[in-house]
Amino acid sequence: MRTQTPTRTHPESDDAPAPTPRAPEIAGTRATPARKLSGFRRGPVDPVKTLMHRHRDLCERAVDPLEIAAGLEAHGVTDRTAARYRHRDVFSLAEELYARVPAVTGEPARAVPPAPVRDIETRAVWSLLVLLPGAACTATAVVLKLTEGTLGGGARLTVSLSGALVAFLGLGLCLRSGPLRAPEGRSSAAATLYAGWLLGYVLYGQALLDQVLSGGPEGPWALTPAPLLGLALAVVPAAWCAHLFSVRAHRRLTGSRALEEFAAGARPLLLGTVALFLCVLSGLLRLAELGYGGGGSLVAAAALGVLLLLARLLTVHGFPEPATTGLAAACAVEAAAPALILAGRLPGLDVLARPVYAVIEAGGTGAVPAIACGAAALGLLIHATVALSRASAHTTA
Repeated sequence: MRTQTPTRTHPESDDAPAPTPRAPEIAGTRATPARKLSGFRRGPVDPVKTLMHRHRDLCERAVDPLEIAAGLEAHGVTDRTAARYRHRDVFSLAEELYARVPAVTGEPARAVPPAPVRDIETRAVWSLLVLLPGAACTATAVVLKLTEGTLGGGARLTVSLSGALVAFLGLGLCLRSGPLRAPEGRSSAAATLYAGWLLGYVLYGQALLDQVLSGGPEGPWALTPAPLLGLALAVVPAAWCAHLFSVRAHRRLTGSRALEEFAAGARPLLLGTVALFLCVLSGLLRLAELGYGGGGSLVAAAALGVLLLLARLLTVHGFPEPATTGLAAACAVEAAAPALILAGRLPGLDVLARPVYAVIEAGGTGAVPAIACGAAALGLLIHATVALSRASAHTTA
């Protein structure tokens, strides 16, 4: 276990005093004054001096050695690199840098975010918010079921649109608080657009493919709302799984003494979190199918749920670009399927539609979104096992 490191202190006067020295840092060793440490290894044989000047800004503004270790890792410094600086790991190197570089006074320090395990009031707030999308979709489904045959088409459309509006507003609130909230500037409009496309495809995608295969599109479309209801209910386990991953990863980070040690524990933690969410999601999708009726591909909906969870985890922890790329890739495959079928009707271009026909013949129209979302989710999972096992992913969130 690592001992708690001292934080920086900032004087209350408006005058800009001389830089303040660090307090003793290295856990488990005899306390050494910062002034003595700053004079240690001077001269041309000092291997840390160049690194200290290269990352001086990071060292001056860090509130503890853990933040320096994460920053060094983000710049490509590994435990093997630390050995060249006569240290056993990056954490030990960060402790010396923290002790040798004086703190910058007069500026507020950027604190490493603590693990959200004790704030009961905040947890209660976002726990209630994540219930909104599922509650709105469930209430809408119940009203439509009970009024079937009594309400006209216009009234049923109004009920559906009202329920969808409340569900999307609730989802927006969920993404702005709690464990699914990404820091300002990380979420992109493109990712929101891609996610909206994927959710819309749950409702209309299979019906669109059926219409195109039969020579359309034309006539009334048969919607498949049951998978969308299951996905709305899955916002609750998604938030709790993200919370569980964040808390456990933070605990492992504060208790680790090497980057490889933390990564070795973070990878199975991520895989276990995704597996847990997939199990709960599968149960909710099956429950929604039994309660609302059949229709839609549960495999495709489960793949989409995992894809959205991984994309959000990557965005929350500082990797929005691969998350957006994964969502865009799934959208591209889903859009390409009906486009290739339509293109195959042109003279001499029937070869373009053959792969889509082969997939549909093997697994039905639901195989197209299952392959699209499943392949994208697998790609994001591979990337996440590398990206989210880095210390910097859990100190800059």
